[in-house]
Amino acid sequence: MESNLTVLKYGGSSLSTFEKIQNIAAYLKERVSHDEQLVVVVSAMGKTTDKLLENVAQITADPNQEDLAMLLTTGEQQSIAYLSMALKNLNVQSKSLTGYQAGIQTVGHHLKSKIASISDERFLELFKTNDIIIVAGFQGFNEFGELTTLGRGGSDTTAAAIASILNCPCEIYTDVEGIYSTDPRLYSNAKQLEKISAAEMMEMSSLGAGVLESRCVEIAFNNNIPLYIGKTLSNEKGTWIVPDDKMLERKAVTGVALDDDVIQVVLSYPTTDFKLLNDLFNLLDESEINIDMISQIDDENHLQFSFTAKHNDKIQIQALTNVLKETYKELNIVLNEEFVKLSVIGAGMRDMHGVASKVFRTLIENDISFSQVTTSQISITFLIDAENNQKATQILCETFNL
Repeated sequence: MESNLTVLKYGGSSLSTFEKIQNIAAYLKERVSHDEQLVVVVSAMGKTTDKLLENVAQITADPNQEDLAMLLTTGEQQSIAYLSMALKNLNVQSKSLTGYQAGIQTVGHHLKSKIASISDERFLELFKTNDIIIVAGFQGFNEFGELTTLGRGGSDTTAAAIASILNCPCEIYTDVEGIYSTDPRLYSNAKQLEKISAAEMMEMSSLGAGVLESRCVEIAFNNNIPLYIGKTLSNEKGTWIVPDDKMLERKAVTGVALDDDVIQVVLSYPTTDFKLLNDLFNLLDESEINIDMISQIDDENHLQFSFTAKHNDKIQIQALTNVLKETYKELNIVLNEEFVKLSVIGAGMRDMHGVASKVFRTLIENDISFSQVTTSQISITFLIDAENNQKATQILCETFNL
């Protein structure tokens, strides 16, 4: 594709009122006047998705997932129609597309699908007569022609995937100026980053930094797509997410991420019957539940196994553990919700010694206890008491000058 093509994505808060939609339309018209062609991916307006889920709760506590996906996709469908109307009102040639119409094919669970393929042919054809193509984010269709959703942050993923097949930059616009060293709500002196490596951003996203969905970053990274995040209609500079080899300076620690969307599941059984663990993982796999921070303690007479998962998987986890109890009568299961995950991230960890010991000492010296720890080449993650989340974040940021 030509260099004048860009994919832009706008989140729900950016589209929460009709005035905001009209302001975005005016901005897009200005971009088009400079000979740009744009694909604009949009989320549902404001809290539309939450309202739809509240409506469902009035009917059933256990909705059919295919029906739920059908309902939730209507939020983005409203957004694309409104934005296209606003653009046409400004004499801008635009075309609005649902995920189905855009040819976004998916695989997997109705509510947690992954993008399998997108064809560029539809976009190339439409750009012959349109300056802007507006695509509903968060949605697609499966092999059976059923509507599906992409799960949390799905619109970011849609935007990155389209940019990848069109081989053009992707700009994500939201209600924050860019990527910060940590959440400014937890540490007011957090520094905005001009650039961050894709590897660090993937780690931060997967570990709880809610600005970008990790699949979005992964898709851009794997396809060498420039990725930018900035505040909607702001003149302030945002943050570029760049390939690792474009980072001239690597800090030991780039950021601190906090994830409060976590539950800890602890299973105890009076014997070391590893068939129990095999059955557990089979059930988790069938339910498509992602788990992390796994730890195991066993001796001759006792097995204790724990893992963390997302809060929204709680009901499914309770259901599958009840299934396990039918076979393993003495199985004891505890779900803890009073923890958060705290992660220290930096590409410089690969090459600099002493970073891990400094992090551990900082927490210990400040009486912040942790129950589980996991590491990667560029991160250290702790499970800590939720009441210590702000204290731990501030102390670590001050220690590493973030």
